Amino acid sequence: MSREIATAAIKGSHEIVGRARADLAAAIEKHGATQAIGWPELSAFHLPMIAALTGRDVANLMDAQAVLEEEASPLLAAVPDEHNWLPYLPGALDAGGATLMAEEISKAIGYLEGTEPRQPGWFGFISDTIQRTLGIQLVDGRMPGFAALVGAAPDVEKAVYIIRELQKRSILVFLVGNSNGLTVRDQLIEGGVFSPDILEHPEMGWDTYVVPVGPDTESLIYVLDWAARAAMIFGGIPKGDMKGILDYTRAHTFAFGMGLGPLDDIKYANGAGAIIMGFPVIADTPGPEIRPTGVCTYEEVVRELDHSRIVETSVQVRGLKVTVRDVNIPVPVAAAFEGETVRREDMQVEFGGKNNMAMEFLRTRPADDIKDGDVQVIGPDVDEMEEGSSHDIALLIEVAGRKMQDDFEPILERQTHLIVNHAMGIFHMGQRDLAWIRISKAGYQAGFRLRHFGDLLISELKHSYGAILDKVQVRVVTDKAVIDKAHVEAREVWHARDIRIAGMTDETVDTYYSCTLCQSYAPNHVCIITPERLGLCGAYNWLDGKAAYEINPTGGNQPVAKGAQVLEAEGEFKGVNDFVHKYSQRTVDRVCLYSMMDAPMTSCGCFEVILSILPEANGIMAVNREYRGMTPCGMPFTTLAGSVGGGNVTPGFLGVGRLYIGSPKFIRSDGGIRRLVWMPRELKDQLREAINKQGEALGVPDLADRIADETVGETGEQILPFLTEKQHPALEMEPMF
Repeated sequence: MSREIATAAIKGSHEIVGRARADLAAAIEKHGATQAIGWPELSAFHLPMIAALTGRDVANLMDAQAVLEEEASPLLAAVPDEHNWLPYLPGALDAGGATLMAEEISKAIGYLEGTEPRQPGWFGFISDTIQRTLGIQLVDGRMPGFAALVGAAPDVEKAVYIIRELQKRSILVFLVGNSNGLTVRDQLIEGGVFSPDILEHPEMGWDTYVVPVGPDTESLIYVLDWAARAAMIFGGIPKGDMKGILDYTRAHTFAFGMGLGPLDDIKYANGAGAIIMGFPVIADTPGPEIRPTGVCTYEEVVRELDHSRIVETSVQVRGLKVTVRDVNIPVPVAAAFEGETVRREDMQVEFGGKNNMAMEFLRTRPADDIKDGDVQVIGPDVDEMEEGSSHDIALLIEVAGRKMQDDFEPILERQTHLIVNHAMGIFHMGQRDLAWIRISKAGYQAGFRLRHFGDLLISELKHSYGAILDKVQVRVVTDKAVIDKAHVEAREVWHARDIRIAGMTDETVDTYYSCTLCQSYAPNHVCIITPERLGLCGAYNWLDGKAAYEINPTGGNQPVAKGAQVLEAEGEFKGVNDFVHKYSQRTVDRVCLYSMMDAPMTSCGCFEVILSILPEANGIMAVNREYRGMTPCGMPFTTLAGSVGGGNVTPGFLGVGRLYIGSPKFIRSDGGIRRLVWMPRELKDQLREAINKQGEALGVPDLADRIADETVGETGEQILPFLTEKQHPALEMEPMF
């Protein structure tokens, strides 16, 4: 262990704890010791790092003062003597723990005083909602790791290069701190990676996997908070189990710190905090290193002075498994570009939108009719179109394969959205004949033309679905006559597909599918997907599971034989029980697919919606993760999620995909959709048609209008008069328990 690093970390921790002590004293004098503190979005864990390391909830300034004096201060070690050798590692690591707790307190006080985020254009605290929204990307391989860039690169060119290399690997990047007042965020604006709009809307950074968190080093606590919550949200590790949480972050949260520019005591103290969580630090300045000690998986502190190698070195030190796709098109391709937008002023040309049609249509053809890898452009290309103009386009994809099935066509067709969006400078939204595509000026100037849509689709479809696809060819069409003819055929096929899917029920199949992708975060969670109940993340339906199994027979989606029926109304099957018992590490014995009261399915933390009982209304409520207000059960979404996630079985509470609410099997044994008495207005409007359709089947065709929302009230007492006036059926049903 380097005495120089340990000395700097311990000095920095003393300074940070001293600042927190001063911040607390001033806040208590101004507001009183009982003043509540917390984050702008309520978290189930109050101040998450303190909850993780100590098990203590910090709800007010008095609680914070107790933690600072009883938990953080005792960890402050003496600064190493210059002459006598001592084991420096324990003191330095303890300094890291003290730093994290003290910084969390100071930042929470900053939110109380309105001084956080410290400057406009920085994101600050990362909410539980964002963490859960990104949950599926954390587990399906699209986002293999996280990087916290602390400081600033030597110049704009190197900053852009580092970010692009991280984006190509789909690594989520958090920007923290500065070097002599210069930040990577400012360098990326100058280098054209960020639009100047980022100064007003830092949330835009999530779209491109580059998030400006805060301009000071202490803002690193927001990123480390994010990691600690992953252990509690997805891993189900209880707060206060410090060893369990730190073991989890080291083994399951693949993060690292990258120090750019000069390092001072504050940066070293924060680096020590990252190291105790298992996150190594890679720095671009000369100095001592810390090689294997067992705290991180591999090295703790490594120097890489060559900026062309620093990303590669970081990936190696953290042990990330990443693949850089080499697609033969003139722009980079990675999941990090999936959320990238192309504004009208930055657009070279667009297809679809308000006044034109963009369609994508995938069909299976006989193998002899397909020339594998062939791309044809039919009609004018981009360089024949006026800058800023709008046009029609059709992406006609034809595939063949011995294992290809008609049921897989809509799944592969939907991948067009993701595949096209993965190209830097290309924007895509929608599907079928409601797509909308833009090519940016930067993409056009880099050489992107229409045939590259075909090259991209062929490469990525063959890469991801090679197990079922033997041949792929693409026609990129801008000739309106050819588009119109293809559109007629496509509409007939889409209609037939919709009828086929709508006719599928849980009774028409003998096999369901599992999804255990989230076990990388929630080891005991097993999701069971049926034709009438999609995965709780909302991203996988039964056909997706079937296709995924064909593509990767040893992957996270496995067939589950239903077996003998145990309870009909509850949806309990012996084969499902046996499968879940085995793959939940033998922690779950029973699953009732249509109940939230009797042996409900486990939840990982990626759920779109949480259901909760409301005893006073003899019904249930549903709240989606985007809703930030209070709910009639007395808890906001984030607090509810802390109890429901992590692979827990929680009778009376259930995580679901939002479309399940409109299913005929929706909590059937508990009374079905007639039990639904409250949900946020936005969610109700999204699902109104499906709710009324199911309500009509149960004799309540106007059910959506009888369901209360936040405009009626956010407590049971507030909504009961409304439910009574509307004669909500739940009030007349048998008691739920």
